[in-house]
Amino acid sequence: MSVLTKTLTAAGAGLFAAATALPLPSLAQTRLDGAGATFPAPIYERWFKDLAADNGPQVNYQATGSGTGVKLFTNNDVDFGASDSAMDDTKVAKVRRGVVQIPMTGGAIAVAYNKPGCELKLSQDQVVGVFMGTITNWSQVGCADGAITVAHRSDGSGTTAGFTKSLSAFSSQWAEKVGSGKTVEWPIGVGGKGNSGVAGLIKNKVGTIGYVNYGYVQSSELQTAALENKAGNYVKPNATTAAEGLSQIVLDDQLRGTDANPDGDNAFPIVSLTWVLAYQNGNGNNLEALQHTFNYMLSDEAQAISDSLGYVPLPASVVAQSKAAVASLKP
Repeated sequence: MSVLTKTLTAAGAGLFAAATALPLPSLAQTRLDGAGATFPAPIYERWFKDLAADNGPQVNYQATGSGTGVKLFTNNDVDFGASDSAMDDTKVAKVRRGVVQIPMTGGAIAVAYNKPGCELKLSQDQVVGVFMGTITNWSQVGCADGAITVAHRSDGSGTTAGFTKSLSAFSSQWAEKVGSGKTVEWPIGVGGKGNSGVAGLIKNKVGTIGYVNYGYVQSSELQTAALENKAGNYVKPNATTAAEGLSQIVLDDQLRGTDANPDGDNAFPIVSLTWVLAYQNGNGNNLEALQHTFNYMLSDEAQAISDSLGYVPLPASVVAQSKAAVASLKP
């Protein structure tokens, strides 16, 4: 080998080594786009803010509602989706890259209202009657006279799916006439977009009642009704009562699960999990950032702030299953 050849070979090797030694973009330089459920939006936004402050990925999350989130995810328009209602087999089959559904937090769906001077306690039949439109005056539920205005979601919503599943469990009449789902034909009421929209309707008009994530109740300082649970006790939504309800949920092999009227003397009767929707394959260079983000959301540190924002930390057994799901994601 000539001196020139040796020199060129050595130079080429040096250039190759330098090229392969170039660092990949840091996590802080990675941007992820997600969209979906409004139910967990306050805690997701807090988690993503804390993550970015700790040199983690920059996560842009749009609280579009679960229905739109599933659509954007299915169309491959986001890096991850989010839904308060897990995707069924038919919807999963439409996602070319495969779906991994990851429970992230839990919460209660509160019946919130605006009726000063009224400490509202509703039986399961009364909850159904209010939203069915057969109970139309506050005097029918033990409060001062006045017309009831019902507020509900106008957009596709996992919160609506969870709420109407419980109403269907409370009443065969509701199950037959209205049913459950992200959107239903409401017998009565006015619609608001997102949990914030419904909370706004309730707050802005005395005599209004609706359903919202408990986190929005806290942030909006709305009144909340005590609801009759399966055991016949009247309970308000909080971390303890919601945790007792969530503990009754059994997950399937895709980590989907609900209990529309859980057992437990102190269980709040309308509780739900909420899921991040991740792609099984095709994550490419975003894989590390996605896994870092999801694992942070499932960390003890992140879960510990749930209660302060109106959410319920996941049981340890669910966290373990969720972390295994995160580990299963592929480039």
